[in-house]
Formats: sequence, structure tokens, C-alpha cells
Amino acid sequence: MISITAIIKSKKEHLTEIQSRIIHLVAETRKEAACIRYDLHTAENVFIIWEEWKDQAGLDLHNNQSYLLDFIAKSESLLAAPVQVYKTTQLL
Repeated sequence: MISITAIIKSKKEHLTEIQSRIIHLVAETRKEAACIRYDLHTAENVFIIWEEWKDQAGLDLHNNQSYLLDFIAKSESLLAAPVQVYKTTQLL
């Protein structure tokens, strides 16, 4: 299993639009066969997506989905910082 944490920080004036785009991304991603978990958390203008994938092939497929690529392309100018993505290993 592969774990990913993505941190997305919206510019405050674009919070509603970014939230809507992320909710769409979550809904589409949860339909993917290799997706075990794709949970969305928020605090103020920061969104955190906690992901778990069955395998690298499934994650690679996700990373090439049109809705993810569309989110990245259309959201870049609305973000306060680049998206931070961490591939992690569970310790306990």
C-alpha cells in the first residue's frame, strides 16, 4: 500500500472556488479501482488530502487522470503556494 499526503493552500480570495474544485477531484478519484482512501480535511484556507493506494501502478494511473491534470492546470494561479505532496511510509 502507498500513502500520500497532499497539502493545498488556497489564496483566501479563492477559497470557495478551490474547495469546489477539490471536492470534485475527491469525488472522481474515489471512483478509481486502486484508490483505498482519499480523505479531505481542512483548516482555514488549507486543504489536506490523505490518500492510500493499492499499488504504484494505480497511483501512476491516478496521476495521469484528466480531472487531476485539469485541477492542477486551472488551480495553480489560485493557490498561495505550490501543492506539497509527500509519499510516506507508516511507522506504527
